[in-house]
Amino acid sequence: MSEMLLVLLAGLAAGTLNAVGGGGTFVALPALVAVGLSPVTANAASTIALLPGSVAGAWVSRHEMSQVGAASTRALTTTSVLGGGLGAALLLLLPSSSFDAAVPWLLAFATVVLAFGRPVLRVLGSAPDQAAGLGPRALLIGQFLLAVYGGYFGGAVGILMLALWSIGLGLDPATGNPMRIAQVTAVYLSATALFLIASDALSAPLLLAAMLTGAVAGGLTGARLALRLPARALRGVVLGTAVTMTVLYFVRDRVG
Repeated sequence: MSEMLLVLLAGLAAGTLNAVGGGGTFVALPALVAVGLSPVTANAASTIALLPGSVAGAWVSRHEMSQVGAASTRALTTTSVLGGGLGAALLLLLPSSSFDAAVPWLLAFATVVLAFGRPVLRVLGSAPDQAAGLGPRALLIGQFLLAVYGGYFGGAVGILMLALWSIGLGLDPATGNPMRIAQVTAVYLSATALFLIASDALSAPLLLAAMLTGAVAGGLTGARLALRLPARALRGVVLGTAVTMTVLYFVRDRVG
């Protein structure tokens, strides 16, 4: 398989995965590293390439978006943009080893929350679609921290958002998925702007174009698929993605 075809297919899979349940970075980043880009360059390039697909997915699902908690959508989006820009700056200025070591634990936390958040809320007497007590200030702080993570690394940031909204607000992951796509897009937007200016992600323009093309097609397809999937099936996709990525990252760390 040629490098261009590999990257194109990885972009298609990543764009689809991002629209359906998150985690596209974990397909895009290894593919770019496999064809010779350094990890930091590949991370920046994958963020740039996945942005148009994320925008496409947000556009398709725009009519299904609903406000998250008591914070306005404008405030949530502004927070995501600012956090994504800061995270991208940290990627370019700091070594990635320390933060990368925390990724498996963040993924494990997200998986546990997504798997057990709804049952816990029911035990506590809260329905899944009712607020669980997280106020707007706490929500925006949590969103900012996740956006910083998303700009820095990006892997599973959408899953972590769904975890925050699920346990903190009682929001069902299927209901929150359209807004998740929009907020991940906001994170990618500011990160991409910085990467285009300050990184060497444009050093491989053909590879970047191939992944971008696949990601756009995947984003459009995945967003439509997400709107048609039953809530139980969508939760299964999100949980399956989270479990798989968590296991792979722990295995990678042990092997490394």
